[in-house]
Amino acid sequence: MLLNKLIQNIKVTSISDFSEAREIIDITNNSREVKNGSMFVAVSGFSVDGHKFIDNAVNNGAVAVVVEQNDNFPDEYFINNNVVKIVVENSRKAFADLSCEFYEHPSKELKLVGITGSNGKTTTTFFVKNLFETAGFKTGLLGTISNIIGDFNEDSQLTTPESNIINKYLRQMVNEGFTHCVMEVSSHSLVLERVRGLDFDYGIFTNITSDHLDFHSNFENYLVAKKILFDNLSQNAVAIYNIDDISSPKLLEDNNSKKYSFGKSENADFRICNIAYDMDGTSFSLKASDKEFQFYTKLIGEFNAFNAASVAIIGINENFSFDVITNGINNTPQVPGRFEVISKGDKKVVVDYSHTADSLEKALEAITKIAKNLRPIHTVFGCGGNRDKTKRPIMGEIADRLSSEIYITSDNPRNENPFDIINEIVGGVKRENPTIIENREEAIKQAITKSEANAVILIAGKGHEEYQLINGVKHHFSDKEMAIKYLGKTDDN
Repeated sequence: MLLNKLIQNIKVTSISDFSEAREIIDITNNSREVKNGSMFVAVSGFSVDGHKFIDNAVNNGAVAVVVEQNDNFPDEYFINNNVVKIVVENSRKAFADLSCEFYEHPSKELKLVGITGSNGKTTTTFFVKNLFETAGFKTGLLGTISNIIGDFNEDSQLTTPESNIINKYLRQMVNEGFTHCVMEVSSHSLVLERVRGLDFDYGIFTNITSDHLDFHSNFENYLVAKKILFDNLSQNAVAIYNIDDISSPKLLEDNNSKKYSFGKSENADFRICNIAYDMDGTSFSLKASDKEFQFYTKLIGEFNAFNAASVAIIGINENFSFDVITNGINNTPQVPGRFEVISKGDKKVVVDYSHTADSLEKALEAITKIAKNLRPIHTVFGCGGNRDKTKRPIMGEIADRLSSEIYITSDNPRNENPFDIINEIVGGVKRENPTIIENREEAIKQAITKSEANAVILIAGKGHEEYQLINGVKHHFSDKEMAIKYLGKTDDN
């Protein structure tokens, strides 16, 4: 794309030598990805400032550089290197706007569903994808576990990719005949403008609980971040929200789109009733005026009834048939690491991505309801390093209160001392001498092999992840692999 076309709708403060048309072959904010013909956008990040890598970008072949700091590199530097310097007020916003423009606004050519909330985003995206595919539409997915475009399936690095990657994938979908896409929208991505300029047809709000306070500082900021998605929905879009969450009114107060609520509340537009679940799946009813739908999904827990209900509303709003809606929900496959049950004999291991206080509590409450005081519950869990510290003792209290035995271990300690994290978790534990095993594999091994024959063991925190981050190094580690390995070494049949 020619540079003059690319920047025609961007607010530019100043521009250096622009005497010739430049062909831009791609756009990035990572100087290592720059090649001959790239545009490099220097984004001022929270931990890394892209302006420090302008030299690298120019040396790698950038033909245009977008900056918001006009002092470090004078115009002469760019002119001498035959590079166009473009100054903007906010390079992060410009990066999103330029990405949309470079890929010719692919979100406008797709039916795009954005899902935000503290918990349930990943599972809900899988429900949406299966619903649309059951209705006969080619559907892409961008999310925490992977980015999926037909046979292309890439492990995700971020819940919501950078704006250039999002638009690149959306353009790929359009070019390959996809008509629908569903994506997780994280609070980080909303604050960091990654989804700026995207044309969402649906926005789903699952719930909000205290999380990511290391980034947002307080709950109010976290809520305001989530609110951005709904503030920017057009009048033609649809907002689908959990009416049982007390933050919903605040979240939607500036939303001008059509709105549908779901929940157990009698005031819900779509009321969830008759929820029942066991280790095989979940059944529930969804009632709205003169309609009632019955669902049975293999995904387990009351929270999955809520996730599924929000998606059923899309099907109803799209005028899908009763069979398409029910089959789309009921046949959604197991989501990796989301209350995933692994069995040997009567012993059950649940691998779950519950890494917040609320998600841990909901997972344990679901297991407690299923166990009916007839099965002991053993919980293996830890907390991530360099993340919100306030939740650590809270998660300790929850696991202590709802488990027969607890095994406090390491999660992703990152650059923190794992025993410092464990000690903060123990601050919320009331029982004397809880089992502390810093080595995660050993903790899982003991929980499985030393537990009763009919025990339910929750391995919480990492879910689908296949690594541990320790001192900046990624080591292969899978909770599911460990569960299968040590279930095979138990004596029960």
